[in-house]
Formats: sequence, structure tokens, C-alpha cells
Amino acid sequence: MTRFLIVNADYPGFLDVLYSQHPGLETAAYDEQMRVRTASLFGVADFYPRNLVQLGHPALEVYLNNRFLQEAWAREHGLKVSDTGPSRVVLRRGVVPWLVRDRSAWMSEVLRAQIEQFQPDVVLTHSLTDLPTTFWASMRKHFRLLVGQIASPLADDIDLSPFDLMLSSLPNFVARFRSAGLRAEPFRLAFDPSVLTRLEESDGRSDEPPIDVSFVGSLSPHHPGRHAWLERLCREAPIQVWGQGVDTLPAGSPIRSVYRGPAWGIEMYRLLARSRISVNYHIELAGSYANNMRLYETTGVGALLLTDWKQNLHELFEPGAEVVGYRTADECVKAIDHLLSHEPERSRIAQAGHARTLREHTYAGRMAELVALVQRLL
Repeated sequence: MTRFLIVNADYPGFLDVLYSQHPGLETAAYDEQMRVRTASLFGVADFYPRNLVQLGHPALEVYLNNRFLQEAWAREHGLKVSDTGPSRVVLRRGVVPWLVRDRSAWMSEVLRAQIEQFQPDVVLTHSLTDLPTTFWASMRKHFRLLVGQIASPLADDIDLSPFDLMLSSLPNFVARFRSAGLRAEPFRLAFDPSVLTRLEESDGRSDEPPIDVSFVGSLSPHHPGRHAWLERLCREAPIQVWGQGVDTLPAGSPIRSVYRGPAWGIEMYRLLARSRISVNYHIELAGSYANNMRLYETTGVGALLLTDWKQNLHELFEPGAEVVGYRTADECVKAIDHLLSHEPERSRIAQAGHARTLREHTYAGRMAELVALVQRLL
């Protein structure tokens, strides 16, 4: 039996929506706030701790930068924290808001107390930039293994020396960590079948029409190649777009005319489930590797995944049989035209991709892999 503490962080944009949709939640008890956060299905929800517990390993997840949630925990445990006034983050020009972190003292103070109380064997953090390296160094005596997981922008000069193991769904990141002398292993993302149960239980919108082609993702400046590709699709395909970062687009961008707003968690899954085709385009730092969550979220709910070709795509899905790949915007447009006019083929590929994800790409399987990785080091 291994005790896991999972440390996560949420996009401020998501937190704004979550608390605006649930008036009074900010003053609710910790367990109630966590219940609502988990029920949103945003990000990885409770997929890590719940599946670890099912494998027989005590697990707890905390959201480091959710001030309402963390201060509720502090109140209920008699902990007084610093900076009790509203947090203020000043954004630099060109910096995407969700990549900006507030490093106020309260984050480390509450997390320190949570670690000391839970006494984990393993701390796995998805958040590598919210806390200084000195925090993790100061906490070494409270856990046996420190694991970092990342597949998003990371400064070249970041100090990862306190970490015993680095995990990434990107092979180029694994190679980068190993070249820096760190122990690193590939660790893929996944889909949790509990999403399907939630969709069945909560879907009161069955009369909504299907979506021919959807795109759900970030429109931030970190995706310049994605912008040009998506603008081409908006001009030539029946696509609808959801995501964050639309304010960074030029006023005349054709994306704006088909933009439908943000889509977080369960709303995103509903949109994907209604889609005949959902298109995917990896962030530039992925290089030639397929890795992102949309691969599994789209196939997991049964939509056809049309994704940018990557050299390892065949290791995840069989191109042409379980997903469809494209190399250029022109190929993508042609694939959309073909698939929309050949429904039996589209449906067959979508069903095969769905089956592959439920068979091989679930968080239950990934957590079994995680346990095996860390137990070799304990």
C-alpha cells in the first residue's frame, strides 16, 4: 500500500466560471467545494485519486491555486494563512492568463500543512511553477518520493533537482529531462469511463442537433500554427469553435464568426459527444509527437477524431481505422468533406477509436502503471 498526494492547479478562467455558476460556493465547506469541483469533470477531475484508491492505495488530491478551496481547508484545520486579502496578478504583455501563477505565501503554507497531515509516501505534482524549488527541498522529510508530471510550456532554466522522477506524455520532454540528468519516464494521458456515466445521467439535451465538426481548445498566442490552420477550416468547413483566448485573435479573424464560447469539463464532453467529427491540433512544443488529452477525450465519448499526423500516432491508434490523421490544412479540409459525405465510414472509424480508448487508454490502466513506476523507486 502506497499513499499518494496529487497536487494540481486550475486555470483561473475555469475557476471564475465554476464559482460564478455556484453562488455562495466560495464560503462553503471544503468537502462541498471539492465535490462541486470534481463534479465539473474539468481536467483530470478525480481520475487519479479515485482510481488509485480502487487499486488499494490511499490517495488525496489538492488544488494548490484555488484560494477559496484551500482557505476552507485551512479554516477547518485551525490554520492561519498569510495574505488573506484578494490575490492580484499582474499580467505581462503577451502572457496567457492561465499560465500566470500567484506565488503568494498562502499556497505553500496550506500545502505544507496538507502534506504534514496526510503523510504521503509519494507526492505527484502537475504544478511545477507555482512553488519555488526551495519549498519542495524543505519538505523532503515528509514524503519518500517527489514526482513531477508535465507536458506544457516549461522554462529552460527551471530547477527540477528536488524531483526523484519526472513523467511526461511527450517523448521529447522525457529526453530533455534525461539529458539534464533526471530520472524520467513516459506516461500517457487517458480517458475515464465515468464520464460516459455522467453524460448518460445528466444529459437533458438529447434534442440538441448534432455538430458536424467541432474544435475545442486554446486560442492563445502559444498556438500560432493552430491559428492559421483553424482559420483555413473556418473558411472552408462547417466547423464550430469553443475554447479560451479568443480575445487574443485579430478583429478580422474568421474564427470569431464561428466561435461559440468557452467549454469546461462536462460541457466540453457534451459538445464532443454531439460531434460527428472533432478536429485536433497539437501545441507546437509537442513537436512530432501525439500526446494531448483531446486524443482520448474525443475518442472516449465516441466522436471521430481528426488529428494532426505525428510520428507516434500509430502507437496510440491505428490511423485510418480508429482515427484519421492529416498533415496539412488542405488534407484536413478534404478529410472533413469526405467523412461528412461517407457516414458509414465515419461511424465505423469513430466506433473503433472509442473501443480502443476504452480498452487501452483509461485512467484505471494508467494508475496501475504509475504504481508500478513509483514502487520500483520506493
